[in-house]
Amino acid sequence: MRWRWRSSTSDDRVGPMLASLDGLSVGDALGAQFFIIGRSFPDLRSGRPPQAPWDWTDDTEMACVLVAELRRHQHVDRDRLAAEFARRFSPERDYGHATATTLRRIRNGAPWRETSAATFEGRGSCGNGAAMRVAPLGAYYWDDPQRAVTEAVRSAQVTHMHPDGVVGAVAVAVAAGQAAYARHIQAQPTATGFLTAVLERLEPGETTHGIYRARELLGATVAEAAHELGNGSRVMAQDTVPFALWSAATYLDDYPAAVAACIEADGDIDTTCAITGGIVAAYTGTGTANGVPQAWLAAREPLPSWLTSIRV
Repeated sequence: MRWRWRSSTSDDRVGPMLASLDGLSVGDALGAQFFIIGRSFPDLRSGRPPQAPWDWTDDTEMACVLVAELRRHQHVDRDRLAAEFARRFSPERDYGHATATTLRRIRNGAPWRETSAATFEGRGSCGNGAAMRVAPLGAYYWDDPQRAVTEAVRSAQVTHMHPDGVVGAVAVAVAAGQAAYARHIQAQPTATGFLTAVLERLEPGETTHGIYRARELLGATVAEAAHELGNGSRVMAQDTVPFALWSAATYLDDYPAAVAACIEADGDIDTTCAITGGIVAAYTGTGTANGVPQAWLAAREPLPSWLTSIRV
């Protein structure tokens, strides 16, 4: 399928963005439950998810900050976004060490360009944090893929300067935008076509190579795909984004199945569930037959009041 993008209004964009945020946050909160002893994947498969409430993690907190930025301003200003990430930073949300250090330094007055570039001995972070939060941004720019790329780069650079960290965010944003567009025109792409359209907009690198491999593995089992692509255990874009995109492409029309694949794969479960969930929900929506289940939405910890009270 070739994508025929068109301009839309801000109102047209908000609905897909919020659906993606629901998918991301439910995936994050459900995935985080499987770090707790006694949680049973077979029970989930049998329709018995963990007992509510499901608390979300840093994936959702940072995604909410990004959504608030778009709701208020319709674009990403890196200085403003960095300040908001630092202001909303809650250490108990299980932030990675590098991101927590970066946000504390920004909160204390250090410029984001300095703190982001200084991580990992001046190479910048290639962690999966920029990718985990960006799906709603991609869904917001469903009508303009190049704008999705540009804004995803800006959103990533605040904390992840390494090219692979940035490419991971771009890949997720483009995928979510395609998913939302497919929902808009009511035409589901093939899994191969879906990943091909993502790859067309990516710079070369290890993360991009992993997504090429993900396309080759379409039709494989979850275990085979996770073994080849990684499951986020290294907490890097390179071993997180390819599998998450494989899951999204494979189960684009079935949110529960997509999230279940990420849980089955183990690893950084909350993050792969957040990325995959944010992409797939942009296509399925919430409360539909194969969308984000209403019972799962009800089990998820409520989103922060500072986001839900925004008036624009």
